[in-house]
Amino acid sequence: MSYKIPMGPYHPALEEPYKLDLICEGETVCDSQLRIGFNFRGIEHLAETRNYFQVIALMERVCGICSNIHTLTLCQAMEGLTGLTPPPRAQYIRVIMAELERLHSHVLWAGIAAKLMGFKTMFMTCFEIREKVMDVLCAISGNRVNYAMNRIGGVNRDISDPQAILKMVEALELEMAHTVIPIFTTSKTAISRCANVGVLTTEKAISCGVVGPTARASGLGQDIRRAAPYAAYAEMEFDVPVQPAGDVTARLLVRALEIMESCKILRQALAKLPPGEINTGDDKFPFTTGTATSRVEAPRGEVIYSVSWKEGSRTPSRVHVRTPTFANMPAIHWMVMGARLADTPLIQASIDPCYSCTDR
Repeated sequence: MSYKIPMGPYHPALEEPYKLDLICEGETVCDSQLRIGFNFRGIEHLAETRNYFQVIALMERVCGICSNIHTLTLCQAMEGLTGLTPPPRAQYIRVIMAELERLHSHVLWAGIAAKLMGFKTMFMTCFEIREKVMDVLCAISGNRVNYAMNRIGGVNRDISDPQAILKMVEALELEMAHTVIPIFTTSKTAISRCANVGVLTTEKAISCGVVGPTARASGLGQDIRRAAPYAAYAEMEFDVPVQPAGDVTARLLVRALEIMESCKILRQALAKLPPGEINTGDDKFPFTTGTATSRVEAPRGEVIYSVSWKEGSRTPSRVHVRTPTFANMPAIHWMVMGARLADTPLIQASIDPCYSCTDR
């Protein structure tokens, strides 16, 4: 006899306000239904009432964890409508900020995953590492969450002390290589909770259209930084970690290995940081009539912005955002099929969901 277990929309095991109805037989999940739309904020509509300075500040608040990525994607789209190209130094600073934000996001997720496993010692270790990353972001921008770094035609702040960032990168690499990765890959707690749990096969990943670490953990080596380079990524050498298993362990490993690759990118960007201006210096921007799109590899996967403008207007006629969670969330249905009821909180968390920015 089957029965329904509702998880959410507000539940201790869920990071965000959404609802997962689980149909179970005994302790085994045999079907599920995902419901979203509990946290609509109308940000896209508000963007149509803001000028080109205000809309940047607004879209930075779509998501707290990856706020920089949203303004970067937006500014790249608006630069396509104005014909402006940021100076080389600004492009490098954009890469540095994007990779620091990726470190912050991935380490944060590792801590949350450890907490859901009941591995609280690892949770505290990850959050201690996260604080080091946030200290560097704060030193650069003056803020721990919304950094206000990006503007049309470049960035607002320079990086005056690259050596301080390098010290953090070295400490993070050491911690990841000697503590986090070995524990997550050898600990009986992690293996028993993650291995062969929440499997998403390559075929299902393709049919669901998943992106980011969720796709790469199912054997799909897609990464916008490599496939369609933006900012200064074309000048960086890095690998795209791929794991074929498609389980929670694979999704955990992909993010851990991406942390190491982000450190590699940061070393290159800081070593090759070119001199010069950090923005074009423009305060008024000649927007042309049309629509421009921009794609960026956020920590959770591909973010797409579509911005429409009419010449002579100070406000956009349309700003549309597609976040990676929107692409990844249908796959949860297939991940929980056949899983134990007790594993479903960790499975849904393994895509690192952000339903607040999906609902907007």
